[in-house]
Amino acid sequence: MALQLWETLKESITVYTGLTPSTFFTVLAVGLTLYYVVSNLFGSSDDRHVPQSSRAFEEQVEPLPPPVQLGEITAEELKQYDGTDPKKPLLMAIKSQIYDVSQSRVFYGPGGPYALFAGKDASRALAKMSFEDKDLNGDLTGLGVFELEALQDWEYKFMSKYVKVGTVKATVPVTDGAAEGPSGGVSENDAAAEGPSGGVSENDAAAAKPAEADVPKPAEEGSLETAPKKTEDTEAVGDEVKKE
Repeated sequence: MALQLWETLKESITVYTGLTPSTFFTVLAVGLTLYYVVSNLFGSSDDRHVPQSSRAFEEQVEPLPPPVQLGEITAEELKQYDGTDPKKPLLMAIKSQIYDVSQSRVFYGPGGPYALFAGKDASRALAKMSFEDKDLNGDLTGLGVFELEALQDWEYKFMSKYVKVGTVKATVPVTDGAAEGPSGGVSENDAAAEGPSGGVSENDAAAAKPAEADVPKPAEEGSLETAPKKTEDTEAVGDEVKKE
């Protein structure tokens, strides 16, 4: 049985290759030898680099430190956690809530597709699916219903996947009305400079009193009427004395 198979194989080799069986097996052995030599020459360098690359990958994938609670920080302080400093966690905020996204550094870290969201409150940009700088903030004014729903989905995703580590401190804009006093436009310093009579200080009033005292007062009506009467009586008495 085996002899018949060997004879059939030799005939098949001669028919399909045109070579004798001995020549065919010689060529096959030489081909396998060349393949082994070439694979050792060009494949050995790759084999030597495999352990080093695996060690480098293991060093990069070190276990992440536990999230650190930051509390309430400003938007400027949040920019320090945009991933440029590998020693600091990678943070991102949605609706003023800060999340630690260090485990997704491949997406939100430098060079990632969403790297521009890191270190910022990207609520508006996520709601509008925008990558423009003007939308990289937490302002939600003017957003439509569908945009707010999209933002809500992002928030649910972050709440379920990442750890919340703080909040963004709200900034209150300073208006001109804040500089005015409690009396509606007059500051306390201006009010203190005015006197109790509403606009004239005590020093001005004191300086005005001596000036008023120097002005001569007009005579009363009674005194003007009495003076002529006394003159007429005196002349009458003088005439009587002359007659006597």
